[in-house]
Amino acid sequence: MADGWCTDTGESVYRSRDAVKNLRIRVHIQRVTSTAALSQHLHQQVLSQQERGVIELDTFSSQTQAASITDAEELVVGWQEKFFSQYEVDLYQTESNCQTPLEHQYHTEIMAMERTKRRQNQRIFTYTDFDRFSKWEEQAQSLLIPAQPTPTFLAERMANVRHRRQERRPVESNVPKSRLITWEPSEEFIKNSHIINTPVQTMYIMGDLGPSGKLGLKENEYILCTIKADGNGVITIKPDFNNNRGAYRLETHGEKREVWRLYLENVSSHIHVEEKEREQRMYKDLYTRHKDYLNSLVGQDFEMPPLGILRLIVNGEIVSAQGYEYDNLYVHFFLDLPNNWSSVPFHCLSGVTQTCRTHSVGKEDVAFFSYPFSFETFFHKEDESDGSLPQWPVLYFKVLSLDFWQRYRTEGYGFLVIPSTPGYHRMTCHTWRPLQSGRVAELRRFFIGGAPELEDISYVRVPGTFKGERLSRFGFRTQTTGSVTFTLNCIQHARAFIDANALKKRRQTVLDQLGGHSQQGSVYNVLEAFQRARKRMQDARETLPRDLINTSAQLNSESSA
Repeated sequence: MADGWCTDTGESVYRSRDAVKNLRIRVHIQRVTSTAALSQHLHQQVLSQQERGVIELDTFSSQTQAASITDAEELVVGWQEKFFSQYEVDLYQTESNCQTPLEHQYHTEIMAMERTKRRQNQRIFTYTDFDRFSKWEEQAQSLLIPAQPTPTFLAERMANVRHRRQERRPVESNVPKSRLITWEPSEEFIKNSHIINTPVQTMYIMGDLGPSGKLGLKENEYILCTIKADGNGVITIKPDFNNNRGAYRLETHGEKREVWRLYLENVSSHIHVEEKEREQRMYKDLYTRHKDYLNSLVGQDFEMPPLGILRLIVNGEIVSAQGYEYDNLYVHFFLDLPNNWSSVPFHCLSGVTQTCRTHSVGKEDVAFFSYPFSFETFFHKEDESDGSLPQWPVLYFKVLSLDFWQRYRTEGYGFLVIPSTPGYHRMTCHTWRPLQSGRVAELRRFFIGGAPELEDISYVRVPGTFKGERLSRFGFRTQTTGSVTFTLNCIQHARAFIDANALKKRRQTVLDQLGGHSQQGSVYNVLEAFQRARKRMQDARETLPRDLINTSAQLNSESSA
């Protein structure tokens, strides 16, 4: 008998586009031990003896049939459909026991049911979302086998989570200006603050599995099925429908330990073809109207910059910093705009990241910032006779550290030239810091903090104030430090991009497409191609074996001799 049981008692999740009110479940329970098995066996013997004409036990036969009726029951239950238990019938028949409007409504329904004698259920009943059926009652009486004697840690935590009901409106709350983060929350704080935002309605299909003639006792009530549904069409059923599998095994508590069979079947009516087509047309019409509404908000006119102006939008992120000497790093950065470049008024072109502790990744200590930033700039060349090469904006940054004693140290300087091509770019920039001769400077840096700093951070490249031909840094000592990783998403927007003539000039630069810079654009392309070829040659040289490089060097020296 035990081989036919279904042991998979976990919950199943369904998603339906149809209204949950159309859900129908057929519930069938049947006692399989104790009195039912003995009565069925004796009843078969009585029938066989009656056929032989030996004895007639009409009274025992009628009692056997009555017992078999009370030992099995089948009921079709709809979503949030109320069926009263014998306990509720006895309780709500007396009007003085009713206190809430819902209980008075139950009293009216029970009295009408008693007058018409049309009660459909005896053992199977339901608790709807409006009934007072708490979480601890659900955990106290475990029904399905196998059952855990104690609830798990996750079950205890989820039992304390408050579900927000549909009729509850969000309450405006003021954000505290201090202590935004509670580092050591108490149990009461977690219970009061943890709220599930998705409205969920719950329904329980119950069974009164007490002995015949003793129905209506609270200790004999057991959960047969739990159904939960939210506003997104997600329906959770525990346990799942049998679906041609064996019956679920139900075992009662107490001395008798009676065993029951449980069958669950989805008997929801299928939608007709005409209704399905009508529903699809309705959804299609709804989506079309929503699309038209969104288009009306956006508009048909695409925003375009004026003629001859390039709009550059940079959405970037400071990903990480690695390889630095001290912990608790932060980055200070700003964007430098060359000539002929401008930005939106009152738009901030600088920023400072949060202080981040390092984490060991491999052989390096890495600080992950994940700090986003965004710039919007415009390029417009007013003097067409100027023969100088166009320049792109430069992002200057410096990395600093701050310890527990509020000692800050300069860890490195670096710069990043905004790429001239649109799209996604991931770049790693190496940094250096000024180095002062002598041990006193290093001792001062270690004990009291501080280090030599640059008065002008643009000195890491070519300063904008420099007007000479050559920039000499002879005598300036530096030390290589770590590196900073950036990700950039560059967007270039210009009216020339949609011009028919511009479509034929794909090999020209963006600045050349703006018109009037063909010579400068060609030189700029040559320089970029030379830099790419040089980098490929260096990468190929690093992959060659050392003995081959030494042999080629000797051959070159002999040929020159």
